[in-house]
Amino acid sequence: MTEYLIAFDDGDMVIPPGELPDAAKAAHAVIQEARQAGVWVFGAGLEHHDVVSVVAPDGTVTDGPYPETKEHIGGFAVVDVPSHEAALEWAAKLAAACRCPQQVFQVLPDPTAR
Repeated sequence: MTEYLIAFDDGDMVIPPGELPDAAKAAHAVIQEARQAGVWVFGAGLEHHDVVSVVAPDGTVTDGPYPETKEHIGGFAVVDVPSHEAALEWAAKLAAACRCPQQVFQVLPDPTAR
């Protein structure tokens, strides 16, 4: 099994306020399905990018992401599945539920893990 990060850009999720409860219910249904299938690892929505702290290699802390950055992760899920194709299937379910495109990244294995 391999872990995959499925994430969406904060700006891609444009849902009319009256439809937010339905989208949330659909997303929670996909999460429940993934839990029941035994592939769910972890996931969450993220605080809006305006309240992000950036820590530089020298330890300097600044508020907010770099101004030139236009994309910000709005939420993510990590699934542990047997193939990239399976990760894409879960991403498709999340895309439909959240009504926005999802990005799929394979999580690199920990070389120190046994």
